[in-house]
Amino acid sequence: MSGYFALLRDPVVARPFVASVVARLPIATAPLGLVLLVRTARDNYTLAGIVTGLFAVGLAVGSPLWGRAMDRLGQPRVLVPSATLSGLLLLLLTGATVWPAVPAVVLPVLALLAGATFPPLSPAMRSTWRVVVAEERSRRRGYALDAAAVETIFVGGPLLLSLLLLLGFAPLPLLVTTVLLVGGTLVYSRSPGVRRTVPHPGAAHAHGGGAVLLHSPGFVLLLAVMAVMSVGFGILDVSMAGLAEHLLGSADRLGVLFAPIASGSAVGGLLYGSRDWRSPDRRRLLVTLTAFGVLLFSVVAGAGDDVPFAVLVVVLFLTGLTISPNLIAAQGLVDLLAPAHRLGEAQAWLSTAITAGAAVGNAVAGVLLDAAGARTALTVAASAVLAGAVVCAAAQRTWAAQRPVAATVPPGRVH
Repeated sequence: MSGYFALLRDPVVARPFVASVVARLPIATAPLGLVLLVRTARDNYTLAGIVTGLFAVGLAVGSPLWGRAMDRLGQPRVLVPSATLSGLLLLLLTGATVWPAVPAVVLPVLALLAGATFPPLSPAMRSTWRVVVAEERSRRRGYALDAAAVETIFVGGPLLLSLLLLLGFAPLPLLVTTVLLVGGTLVYSRSPGVRRTVPHPGAAHAHGGGAVLLHSPGFVLLLAVMAVMSVGFGILDVSMAGLAEHLLGSADRLGVLFAPIASGSAVGGLLYGSRDWRSPDRRRLLVTLTAFGVLLFSVVAGAGDDVPFAVLVVVLFLTGLTISPNLIAAQGLVDLLAPAHRLGEAQAWLSTAITAGAAVGNAVAGVLLDAAGARTALTVAASAVLAGAVVCAAAQRTWAAQRPVAATVPPGRVH
């Protein structure tokens, strides 16, 4: 752990990292805040689902476009205007929701635009790690620290939301979300390390635009692996609510089941990043994906009525240990498969694949829970993760033959 503390003692590293964590809290608070606000103000769960779904669609569509712009123009020139615009749209959406005279059809449109303009902060921070940390081993620790922070965001975000709701003002969560998004992005963009990232103007046109990534078989296979895996993760996410209702009597006690998974993922990411691995990322991704799927089947077994609850908690924690390492290994593969001048866009495509897969999984989980219950939904989740592992195994030869294009950084440039 001393390696992580050494990273955070360096202000050039700590300032953009902490700011990016603050700016990424809205990834967890915005969707849930939208659901709660629309439900409260419009008394309509269907509308709340549509609004939140279109926010996710906008996020998935907009992220690669902003990532490409970030590669060409530099991070501050893209992140600041996109965060400001997204924040303004979230404020408009909040006002439109609580004002009864605004037609309901306006809300999904504003949500789609707010998602589409949301800044690509995770891909941006990934690029910044490459600049502020020169030594490869320390950089891997930075990636692991970032992955653990994302898990903390998905635990801390809903907790912050719950505390804000205690104040009895329904729009407050989205108002705070806007402040975190815009304020955190501004602090991040003004960090010295972020300003040292070098854009590559004109590189997209010179190297074939967006086609250079999506015409790469190795890169497309990676997106497919992570999308299929994320379908399973999306089903798991929603199934926890059904499992909490079955085992604990109320879906409101979801946190009791989700906390072991999230904490396991954070610990797994930190442990993974603290080791020096000799095997390539492609092989480690196959191992962690397979372990994730197998352990999910163990969750199904542990969810039986005759199994002690403490055993289930342990199994959930062990399952969580494999989640962050999957993301870290996949991000390492992006560095191998994508050209150096397109890493921001490539990481954004990875985020899109994960977001889209999870959204599909969320929708499938609802159908499965209504039709067959939580254990069946978890079985399908585990099957989807193992299907991702099968695709990963099939992709090994393609990835092994891939020339490390990310190493071909133009002379004199740092990315």
